[in-house]
Amino acid sequence: MKPPKRMLGDKAYDSAELREELDEHGTRPVIPNRCNRKQPFSFSKRLYKLRWRIESAFNRLKDFRRIATRYDRLARNYLASVCLAAALVCWI
Repeated sequence: MKPPKRMLGDKAYDSAELREELDEHGTRPVIPNRCNRKQPFSFSKRLYKLRWRIESAFNRLKDFRRIATRYDRLARNYLASVCLAAALVCWI
């Protein structure tokens, strides 16, 4: 599987270690700087504004009780539940 071109994250993910790891894999971080960062990094504010789509998709998935509480014992069953819920969310 190819690494993603960009990784969107909020200020909690602003760390030098994560940025170095992403650079090694050729992924561009789109993470705003914390207010206490001495050397601020540049990031695309236009792409960062699209982060709400990802968050709202996860919030819609969590409307399904089975996914929010993870009743399944096996990972494959949980993945099947997530796929089914994602299909329903996209379809509706």
